[in-house]
Amino acid sequence: MADRNYYEILGVDRKASDDDIKKAYRKLVRKYHPDVSKDPDAVAKTSEINIAYETLHDKEKRAEYDAMLDNPFGHGAQQQAGGRSGFNYQQYDFDPSHFGQNGAFGNGDFHFDDLFSAFGSRGGHGFQQNRTGPIKGEDQHAELVIDIDEAYHGAQRSMSLEMPTLNAQGQMSYERKTLNVKIPAGITEGQQIRLSGQGLPGFNGGAAGDLYLKISFRNQDNLYVQNRKDVYQRISVAPWTAALGGKIDVSTPAGKLSMNLPANSHNGQKMRLKGKGIPAKEAGDLYLLINIVLPKSDTEADRAAWQALAQHYAGFQPENHV
Repeated sequence: MADRNYYEILGVDRKASDDDIKKAYRKLVRKYHPDVSKDPDAVAKTSEINIAYETLHDKEKRAEYDAMLDNPFGHGAQQQAGGRSGFNYQQYDFDPSHFGQNGAFGNGDFHFDDLFSAFGSRGGHGFQQNRTGPIKGEDQHAELVIDIDEAYHGAQRSMSLEMPTLNAQGQMSYERKTLNVKIPAGITEGQQIRLSGQGLPGFNGGAAGDLYLKISFRNQDNLYVQNRKDVYQRISVAPWTAALGGKIDVSTPAGKLSMNLPANSHNGQKMRLKGKGIPAKEAGDLYLLINIVLPKSDTEADRAAWQALAQHYAGFQPENHV
């Protein structure tokens, strides 16, 4: 791969759009990820792919690289086309397996968006232009999945993970760290928690980047969030309660609530409790979805009760009440 230029490495032509380059990059990274690839050169190929993408997805760097390809013997060209004229690349001992849902983060509550995001715009290799002075490390972006209840009441999370760091020789290595993350009450889906200094290490004395955790809710069939802060909860109701109405007690993430169920409530009916959703700055709403549950008919007495009901409603046509 070393003799090929960056376009050839990604399998795109010189006129490829940004989206085409991104798609090609993601496809190749997944193909050669060490967790799935049996190619003995998977790590090396992943490194080449990351380096190529690092330049081609950046308009300014891509223009400079294109100019170098068009005039490989011009000023500043230090290597043949496909080399790294104008740039210095520092090879790190990069192991992508340190990241991902089945990697250091264990239960999948915390995972980087993708391999590229895990290492910021540098990809799997450190990237350093010819410059002196402190360079701040890249920020990292990841997703943190939380329970809806944690958004209501807040929580503390302790996460142990391997973080990239630089040793005294300036080489990339990994250090296991425990991060304590405070999840504030009222956080909404899509908000980010910033962990200062937990991103990639800086260069030449520069500060480390930050780690941003984007919040995502762990939805369930009977409890989920829409519009970032509106909570939907399915509640089970007996058929006679739905028919007659009355006071019911419901356990919700907002606490135990008492409410009046209107008579003739029907299955799937939605009841809105304003301001009882995620307690954000502008609180969301809680929607209770009625789920009428029929009791089993296991005994003669059970069947007699249903038969009496059937006789009473002999003229009832369900299809006329949908």
